[in-house]
Amino acid sequence: QLVESGGGSVQAGGSLRLACKYTGYHYFTFCMGWYRLAPGKEHEGVAAVDSEGSTGYADSVKGRFTISQDNAKNTLYLQMNSLKPEDTAMYYCAADRPYDLGYCYPDPRWLQRTDFGYWGQGTQFTVS
Repeated sequence: QLVESGGGSVQAGGSLRLACKYTGYHYFTFCMGWYRLAPGKEHEGVAAVDSEGSTGYADSVKGRFTISQDNAKNTLYLQMNSLKPEDTAMYYCAADRPYDLGYCYPDPRWLQRTDFGYWGQGTQFTVS
């Protein structure tokens, strides 16, 4: 259902865009988001968008990352600018199953969500 792309290597200060192709998008997809996992760190929410298009970001990426979706292309994006070495991680996109209700921005619990119905396989990138 979800396939990420766009990982790789980038220098600090650079930019990168991740894409998450999804199939079977439904209007009643409550929440979609990007999460990351770095060695030695906890699972962390990065950005989320709810069914009405409201977006939220972790404090660590606010002002640098932008989440967006193109339903015509069935793709969720994460534009990342001013990248830092601490952004190095495996990034996953996630989505609720249609009609499932979970937590999404502005509920702060979205940052630690692990119960999405769909997860991508992840894409790794390194900032050096």
